[in-house]
Formats: sequence, C-alpha cells, structure tokens
Amino acid sequence: MEKKAQSEKIQTDTFLAQIGNHQNPVTGSINTPIYFSTTYEHPTLGESTGYDYTRTKNPTREVVESALAVLENGAVGLATSSGMSAVQLVFSQFPVGSQIVASRDLYGGSYRYFKELEKQGIYQFVYVDDEADFERAITNKTAAVFIETPTNPLMSEVSIEKIAIFTKRHNVQLIVDNTFYTPLIQRPLELGADIVLHSATKYLGGHNDLLAGVVITRSKEVGERLAYNLNTTGAVLSPFDSWLLIRGMKTLSLRMERHEKNAQAVVSYLKTSPYVKDVMYPGRGGMLSFKIKDQKMIKEFLRNLSIFTFAESLGGVESLITYPTTQTHADIPKELRESYGLTPDVLRISTGIEAGADLIADLKQAFESLK
Repeated sequence: MEKKAQSEKIQTDTFLAQIGNHQNPVTGSINTPIYFSTTYEHPTLGESTGYDYTRTKNPTREVVESALAVLENGAVGLATSSGMSAVQLVFSQFPVGSQIVASRDLYGGSYRYFKELEKQGIYQFVYVDDEADFERAITNKTAAVFIETPTNPLMSEVSIEKIAIFTKRHNVQLIVDNTFYTPLIQRPLELGADIVLHSATKYLGGHNDLLAGVVITRSKEVGERLAYNLNTTGAVLSPFDSWLLIRGMKTLSLRMERHEKNAQAVVSYLKTSPYVKDVMYPGRGGMLSFKIKDQKMIKEFLRNLSIFTFAESLGGVESLITYPTTQTHADIPKELRESYGLTPDVLRISTGIEAGADLIADLKQAFESLK
C-alpha cells in the first residue's frame, strides 16, 4: 500500500521509469536483481523471510506484479508464464457448467482454448457483438463476460462502462483483455471491470524477447483466490522473464507514443491507397487492420515488404504484419470467421517505433510492385 500511495503522487511516466528503484537498501542497486533461487532459508522453526519457494513468491516477480497492480489501479497483480496461462488462470475460478459470454471477434488462441473447454464439458461459451447482445445473452448460468476492446483483428470497440453496469446488475464478472491498449490508454478496472488481463509478451514487454501474461483484479478477495490457484498449478513467470518485463515496462510510455503516432500515419496513408478497400483503426493505439483490394495480391505484397516483418505477434519495437487467416486466427473455422467479417483479404499491422515515413515508404513500394 505504501508503494501505491507513493505512485499516486507522481506521473505514470515517472512511475514506469522508476519500477524497482529504491527497493534494494542493502546494496542500493538501481537495477532490480534477478533472484534465481528456487528456495529460501527459514530463520528458525515457524519463521519466514516472506519467501519460501519461488513458485509461491519470488522477489523479482513481486516487483513487477506490484507495479502492474498500480498501473491498472487494481488490488492484486499476478504474472504468469504466457498470455494464455493468464486466460487459463482467470477461468480456473468458475464452477463446471458455467456459461461465459464472450466477444465474437477475439484472438484465435483464446477461441481455441474456449472450444477445448467446451469439448471437455467444462464451460459453455456464447459469442456476441455489441453491448445489447451481451446483456441479452446472460442467463442464470452466466459466470462472466469476457471482452476484447478493441477486438483482434477487426478493431471493434464496446463500452466497458456500459457492459459493467449490467454485469454488476446480474452479479457476473466482467473480464477485459487489455493487451492492445495497455494501461496507458485504457484502464478497465476504473471503468467497472472486475479483472483485466494482458499478454505481456506484447506491448508491456515490448521487445519480442519475452513470453508472459498478466492478471490484475479489482477485488483483493478474487486476487487472493487466483493467487492460490496460480501457486497450485504453477504457471508463474520466471525470475529472468520477470526482469525482462520490468525492463520493458520502463520504456512503455515512450514506446506507446511512437506506436500510436506511426499507426495514425500509416492509417492516413492506407486510406488513400488504391490497393486498399477498408481500414480498421479505433483511433488509438498502435494496432490496425486493413482489407487489400484483391486477396490474390497478398503473397506478392508480403514478399516485397522490406521493413515490415511478416510474422505473428504484436507490440514490439519492430513493425510486424500478420495474415490472420493462416496465422493468429487459423483455428477459428473458415465459415465462422468470415461470417463476422474476418475475411481472407484482412491483414493486421503492429506498428513499431521506426520512422513513420520509412514505414509508409515500405508499404507504398510493396503495393507498387503489384502493378
């Protein structure tokens, strides 16, 4: 609580740069140490330093978890071994037979996991599009509403505040995947959500060298229950990856400014290109998608890019371009994904921190090679 109170007196940029600082009085280390030890000495019988076994609690991981709770203005922060393990952790709290209402357009990995839960008879999932549909789908078996906003990859937004009003009325949890926006653009817990999660592999880490997930709860009680489940199942973030996440978060504010600036510049260019028939961008953040004029052009277009890298993932300093149909959303059946607009002409861009003019020039020359 002391650290959280201190953070409220400073700007977010300062807080990010200072993560882990002033926390090592013995050595005065500015850089957070990496505590690789798996076990810790007990001073005597019945006493503990606060650290017993690294799966339960690790000093390096504790630094990043505390910082994440502050950034999202939550009660408890938990760092997991991947974004999908964060999703799994959140769903570990619901009883068998529960119904979950979820965004129809969502990350393919989440959809794959949800279908597996359904196949095993654990949960039932109902997929919807807008705020009104979410409330209409709620029944007496509904345990939670799970949303992405903006969605991946069609960049659709819903109002967290509006959905939170009726999830509270029906006494169901509101879970928000905030990977695309980060706490710098959107803080779901402040808008009424109960749990926020991230694939920290993406913007929070920011360098395409880290696999991590994050869960932050508004309620201390829910956070403690999830911490118990995480300790029980063991999918915690390693000490080294915790350190990488701390390092990445220190520059999050600077990077997000450039990501967003570049995305807006790329969007402006794409809207003028004769090779593009639609651009999907919510106006904020570094993610965008577009529909190419003819899907037959995609292979040649991707081959001719030189700065953009044709690869999965997002949120790193390097600009990436992804073809959801064969990459991130391949596990969603063709008929289903095309029914809600994820057609084979869609490409997704994660704008990096390069010079915006170079990104536009790269897209332009790749388009012109199609003539």
